[in-house]
Amino acid sequence: MRILLWHVHGSWTTSFVHGTHDYLVPLTPDRGPDGRGRARTFPWPEAVREVPADRLREEEVDLVVLQRPHEIELAERWLGRRPGRDVPAVYVEHNTPKGEVPATRHPLADRDDVPLVHVTHFNALFWDNGRAPVRVIEHGVLDPGPLYTGELPRAAVVVNEPVRRTRVAGTDLLPRFAEEAPLDVFGMKVTGLAGHLGIPLGAFEDLPQAAMHAELARRRVYLHPYRWTSLGLSLIEAMMIGMPVVALAATEAVEAVPPEAGVISTRVSVLAAALEAFTGEPELARQVGKHARAAALARYGLPRFLADWDRLLGEAAGG
Repeated sequence: MRILLWHVHGSWTTSFVHGTHDYLVPLTPDRGPDGRGRARTFPWPEAVREVPADRLREEEVDLVVLQRPHEIELAERWLGRRPGRDVPAVYVEHNTPKGEVPATRHPLADRDDVPLVHVTHFNALFWDNGRAPVRVIEHGVLDPGPLYTGELPRAAVVVNEPVRRTRVAGTDLLPRFAEEAPLDVFGMKVTGLAGHLGIPLGAFEDLPQAAMHAELARRRVYLHPYRWTSLGLSLIEAMMIGMPVVALAATEAVEAVPPEAGVISTRVSVLAAALEAFTGEPELARQVGKHARAAALARYGLPRFLADWDRLLGEAAGG
């Protein structure tokens, strides 16, 4: 198929575009949120093609993958066709609900012509999906390989905009964790985080994916302090690298991290003790990391992800 989708989430899109289709991503002159074009820091195949937004009407599009509510209007304006009516469409919801969570109604809840795809079972459970036809297709991740060396007795954290997302991302918990293990934080807008928190930590600003994986692999343990988020692909990537995991037992993390792959808990003291244990015992960290890699490959391997998507895309496009 020829599939139109927006470059919204780099990691998820990287996995999605490794399928067997042709992929069109809108491009605007400013490369803003609605027209970023091809990714610059992720390994995208040649099957992904940038198309200027004002030329999309000239393209034959078999299906539209929507990821934000306003893309419905954008697709109609740029393609001249209405998603779900004039052209088949699916909607991928990447996020946990916001606001008054038990009552949060999804923007597609009143439509039954566009399948609503959640990336975790937790998200499907907590959104009010109304009459939308709901599917869950769990994440799939390109295997970075068993890169783990764990040579540095430090904990790695991956988070974008940790200051703005303080409580969501668990940034406020980092000073407590830093008492047990030195921290290195990777992501966008992490520069200056040490001064903001008043603790020493390493900050690695927006590294290309391969470079970030190489650096993560040198750290002894991966810390996932998020309170309220969909399942972060960096957590799965760290597990595939072979890192042991310490994570808050929140949202989908309780499903993604089996007991043999690390420590998950709602008790900060338990998580802090686990960080201390992993950083102080390299052989323990290595053995637990092997289990983490096996678990991530079994559940979040790319072949299963792409097969699940091919089935849904075929159904949505009429077989």
